[in-house]
Amino acid sequence: MRRRSGLRVKLLAASVLVAVCSVAATAWVVGTLTSGAIQQQRGQALAEDTRVYDTLLAYAARHPAWNGVDRIVADLAAKTGRKITLTTHDRRPIAASAPGTPPATPSAVVDPLAVDTALLPSVGPDRIDPRATGPFTLRTAEVRALRRLAQLRVECLRRTGFDAKAVTSPSGRPDVQVEGTEPTPVRDACTKYELTRSTRTEAKALRQLNSLVNACLNREGRDPVKLSRDLTWTWTRPAVVGGPVAEGVNGCLDTSRREQLRSHVAPAAWLFIESAPTAPALNLSPGNTARIAAVAAAILVLSAAISFYLATRVIHPLRALTAAVHRMREDGTAKVSVSAGGELGDLAAAFNEMAEHRLRLEALRKDMVSDVAHELRTPLSNIRGWLEAVEDGVAPLDTRRLLKESLLLQHIIDDLQDLSIADAGKLRLHPEPAGLRDLLDQVAAAHPAPGLTLTVTAAPGLTLEADPVRLRQAVGNLVTNAIRHTPPGGHIALTGRPLGDQVAIEVADTGTGIAPEDLPHVFDRFWRADRSRSRKGGGSGLGLAIVRSIVTAHGGTVTAAGTPGEGTVFTITLPLRTGTAPPTPRRDRSRRPPPDRPPASRR
Repeated sequence: MRRRSGLRVKLLAASVLVAVCSVAATAWVVGTLTSGAIQQQRGQALAEDTRVYDTLLAYAARHPAWNGVDRIVADLAAKTGRKITLTTHDRRPIAASAPGTPPATPSAVVDPLAVDTALLPSVGPDRIDPRATGPFTLRTAEVRALRRLAQLRVECLRRTGFDAKAVTSPSGRPDVQVEGTEPTPVRDACTKYELTRSTRTEAKALRQLNSLVNACLNREGRDPVKLSRDLTWTWTRPAVVGGPVAEGVNGCLDTSRREQLRSHVAPAAWLFIESAPTAPALNLSPGNTARIAAVAAAILVLSAAISFYLATRVIHPLRALTAAVHRMREDGTAKVSVSAGGELGDLAAAFNEMAEHRLRLEALRKDMVSDVAHELRTPLSNIRGWLEAVEDGVAPLDTRRLLKESLLLQHIIDDLQDLSIADAGKLRLHPEPAGLRDLLDQVAAAHPAPGLTLTVTAAPGLTLEADPVRLRQAVGNLVTNAIRHTPPGGHIALTGRPLGDQVAIEVADTGTGIAPEDLPHVFDRFWRADRSRSRKGGGSGLGLAIVRSIVTAHGGTVTAAGTPGEGTVFTITLPLRTGTAPPTPRRDRSRRPPPDRPPASRR
């Protein structure tokens, strides 16, 4: 026994020594030969990705839609040898160089109004592609006239000793660029050929942009400004310059530019860039190939004996795992019993845990499918019943009722989509400073409560950084629930107050209340306190699940408290600065729920 143990130790020591030496030798040989090639390939791949992104970004900046981009995608794929796919945010295909399903994660988002500075660091801090000129794009006649004037100025400057040349901006405006020292006003003898005057197209677009900026400043209680053609601004009346005030003007300017350009550029799209199915191999000389082959052969011979011995030790538990896998394919309840320790024991334990987790996920999937089918069955059955009645001549065509049922169906689908996005961790937030009082007033104005008293109370000047659209959606769901469950003559109170370094938003009502045993379940999807309640009285059961997802994405919490017969209080607690999600392309910011969309339910 002692001799066998010594042999085992020697074998282990020898195998470790051989493995270390062989790995070191192989690493040195292969690393020396391939490190340069790998770096070159990485740089080439990054350059190709940037080239594809910049080309598609330029197309999106100059076209209001993606029509005709197929040829460009095919040409880029042929030049780079990569598979390129362009889809919408809901993964509907726009163009693809080859058939197939794109990966789960896009390589980049092509949006000329929110450029990825990691790929194009030369873009300014506003992240708007300078090629997106929209209404500032000059007409052909204007370009022709300015080009003649620019050529005259170039010739004049050259006669006076300056090295000048004509350049063209993305909007089509010609300009004159002087190499070296610019001519001073005193020495500039070519002032009659100046190109600073705005054309009619630029003046019209600038007036429109100025109106949008001043409307934004007016909403924020700030003085109006006057924009110049280079998008610098001055106050139209005395005001404090610099600091947060100037930052507010710049913020309104960026927002207004995006609003003005939105209809002139293609909508944001997901870009998927995949490597070729067979990557090009590294080219090695015959001598280097022989060296690598010799090292590999030595490793193979020395490892064969050790591998054979170890194989006899692991084959038994592996066979047990294989049999369990086959059983799992048949009934899904397979477990494996392995007495070996170490990694094999850990593998067996992980397999058993995976089997149990799979059973739990399958049960959750079945419950989810059952709940979704149950929620969609009622509106579909109502629509079908009315259509059959109309077809049989039993009832007249009631388009209002059918529209109401279809809106309810659409609402359930939209809520399910919001929840699926939140579950995937892709709920899009666009944090920005938002006044709490204004936000609560907007929610109250959007939710009339006939027969009820709806009051808004908020600490003055309280501002938090959050996505105002998503936050209004969350608070609006709570207000809708309060209206539904508060009898006539009742009172609903919206309150906003500071809470240390956080802010608390409360929605309190004097309605039917919630039983204590039901409070832990109110945020569960498809849950109702009264399981027999119809959707008309109880909603889809998704409203509070969406509230919790939105609040969690902001880094906050939401709680519920209530007493049957006395009322309910929902409290949203948010940090003053969320910082939980980076700004993302704002394609969906203009999207609002339809006015007739049925409200979500909490119970």
